[in-house]
Amino acid sequence: MENTADQHPGSLAGLAADAWRLTESVPRAVLGIAGPPGTGKSTLARALVERLGAGAAYLPLDGFHLSNGQLARLGLTARKGSEPSFDVGGYVALLRRVLDDRAHDIYVPDYDRTLHEPVAARHRVAPEARLVVTEGNYLACDLPGWRAAHGLLGECWYIDSPAKVREQRLVERQLAGGRTPAEAADWVATNDRPNGELVETSRERCGRILSTIGMDMFN
Repeated sequence: MENTADQHPGSLAGLAADAWRLTESVPRAVLGIAGPPGTGKSTLARALVERLGAGAAYLPLDGFHLSNGQLARLGLTARKGSEPSFDVGGYVALLRRVLDDRAHDIYVPDYDRTLHEPVAARHRVAPEARLVVTEGNYLACDLPGWRAAHGLLGECWYIDSPAKVREQRLVERQLAGGRTPAEAADWVATNDRPNGELVETSRERCGRILSTIGMDMFN
């Protein structure tokens, strides 16, 4: 992929048109949206799918969070959201099924920020969906499992934003989830920040770099 910096990506309509072009020569394509936590990946992915209508579907990596019970078993409770806290094998298997099976409904898990657990079958890839938009921190990482995921993407876009903006969003996310201000700040410093630093190493493996800062997400 050609790597082009695009800090002023323009309208959502333009990005949706660019994403739809991935389907021109294939029955179904997957667009990946990668980037550090707090950059607006899910906001952009959902907006693209809404803009494209029935021809598109949403597939979040967050549905492949390990459960709290599995994190406790693995000693990863304090590193929830880190690279090893995802079922990357299950994610890759679902991406392959999405590309191979265009005759049936395919149900997609998500993460519930009220339950603080993954939930099954919240989303659906319908047979008529030509473009599947998937988003997650680690989609472009050059690591076992994630390389296979990256290889299944028609394109992978990288969403960037200033570190201060990301960290403020992440603190607000933790406060909304029930943490105290001190707990939220500690979580971001000891977990979200190092996760973001790992994701930043994958930036050059993405074909397009853009920011949701200043983007009109609804026009």
